[in-house]
Amino acid sequence: MNVLFGLPPLLVLAVGIIVGLLLAAAIYAIARGRRTTLATPLEKATFGTLHTVALAAPALREGLSSSSAGFALPYLRTLLDNPALAMTDARGHVLAWDGDEDHHEPDVVALADEAIRTGRQQVLSHNSIQCDRVDCEVRGIVVQPLESEGSIVGTLAALTNLTAGPVLLRATAEVARYVSSQLELAELDESRARLNRAEVRALRAQISPHFVYNALTTIASFIRTDPVRARELLIEFADFTRYSFRTAGEYTTLSDELTNIERYIRLEKARFGERLNIKLQIAPEVLSVVLPFLALQPLVENAVRHGLSGKPNGGTITITAENAGAECVIIVEDDGVGMDPARLTDDLEDAHQSGAHVGLGNVDDRMRSAFGDDFGLVVDTNVGAGMKITLRVPKFRAGIRV
Repeated sequence: MNVLFGLPPLLVLAVGIIVGLLLAAAIYAIARGRRTTLATPLEKATFGTLHTVALAAPALREGLSSSSAGFALPYLRTLLDNPALAMTDARGHVLAWDGDEDHHEPDVVALADEAIRTGRQQVLSHNSIQCDRVDCEVRGIVVQPLESEGSIVGTLAALTNLTAGPVLLRATAEVARYVSSQLELAELDESRARLNRAEVRALRAQISPHFVYNALTTIASFIRTDPVRARELLIEFADFTRYSFRTAGEYTTLSDELTNIERYIRLEKARFGERLNIKLQIAPEVLSVVLPFLALQPLVENAVRHGLSGKPNGGTITITAENAGAECVIIVEDDGVGMDPARLTDDLEDAHQSGAHVGLGNVDDRMRSAFGDDFGLVVDTNVGAGMKITLRVPKFRAGIRV
């Protein structure tokens, strides 16, 4: 029977914001009279806006800072075609300024403070602007709060050489909404990264008690009877733990993961003897594929603990890694006792609390988090039929690297 598990993560796409940006840019372009016909400015606004937001997005996805604001502002300013654009943090401090007219920074700071305090857009009209510079082109300042997860994290300020009318107010608000959506995604990315790090730590804690005890007990049993073997196993144990408890990175290569699995199997074979065998069928071209750290070892450990240890004559674990175009397909299969699929589903729901079927739910969560909901584990099992776990790994995914 085939068992799919793991709920898809909640991710709301800000399609409405992009549409709003397109409409705002198109209306604003027409209002400024760049073209004499309706179709041409709409077409230009549409493609220009899509291109601009795509260029600004990577920096904003890093969170709000002086560097990200400085990188994104020039692109955002093209959406509004204003003399200047600025961003502040949640305290009203200017993070970056793009364009001229920076002598109006005190006005921007004052409006930003009010926008942060009230949570509403603030406008300074030409009649209210005090400026002694004859060549100053500023005829209005609009400051819009930037929000992330319900909290104001900064502001976006637009300085215009036209009257700050409804079109500019709406356009500035839409650009600010887009920025806010990217900042929320940045927070989501960071939360996901923190969760991944926490899950790896939990997995290490879950693996260590039973395996460390068994490995050390086995090594101790060889100290008198076969000291050379004991020394070799102790080195294997040291290398295994060094890799498993490393602090560098959330990802590893298939090659490194397989090397650590071989260490694990050698340690377990010292305990199980000929009752435990392993077969590796690995396509050389997929050895460099990147996957979440400790994604395979828990699957092999699950096969040993729940599949083969309860079988009187033991059995074999087969690990296959195949080249499948843009993906690598990895299969961890054992010919052990298997289990009732319904019971497996129940165990997986409680896996994080009870430790049942060590790491399966953890690995499934991290695979989905890294590559998307389509890349969770697929488990095939039944009583007396062993267990087969399949995972697909994209050969390339933006942001995923060792």
